[in-house]
Amino acid sequence: MILSPAFYERDTVTVAKDLLGCLLVHQNGEGTAMGWIVEAEAYLCGDPAAHSFRGETARNRTMFGPAGHAYVYRIYGLHTCINVVTGPEGIGEAVLIRALEPAAGLDLMRARRGTDEALALASGPGKLTQALGITMDLDGASLSGGPLRVLSPESLPGRRPEGWPGEVVRTTRVGITKAADLPLRFYIKGSRYISRR
Repeated sequence: MILSPAFYERDTVTVAKDLLGCLLVHQNGEGTAMGWIVEAEAYLCGDPAAHSFRGETARNRTMFGPAGHAYVYRIYGLHTCINVVTGPEGIGEAVLIRALEPAAGLDLMRARRGTDEALALASGPGKLTQALGITMDLDGASLSGGPLRVLSPESLPGRRPEGWPGEVVRTTRVGITKAADLPLRFYIKGSRYISRR
């Protein structure tokens, strides 16, 4: 049920859409927490909004590495964000995971986030990494094994995220100024857990 590296080696826009409904799982000494991916954004080669736009640096090196690894970075010096590296090695493409619907480990997620409000636990890229305990030391981690994994939607028998299967909405990305008009954000229509409508 763990997605193979081949899943991520495909076209980045396709991967972004196909990640919806999958489970992002993190297991560490505190326990296991997971959530269904309900919102994602694609960042492409030649995309002025992508961290890879100006070439490889120490900060974005993971983004140029093999597909199927986590690209974790810090924004505003406070929050971490998690992307999945996609496409051929050396290209510098990735999918930002923007929001999760909590699926398991809710007590742990509530403690990490300091809230009991289910809709606020992982409804944004900084919120979801805090809820799942994803830190900078996971930059470059494989998503096919180890503490951080992405599982197929069938991994929790009899359970599915809200609105799934259903329509996928394609729209513009959130919180950027460059290439803000590109329709590279995807979310599950009807989900109350996305970062914004």
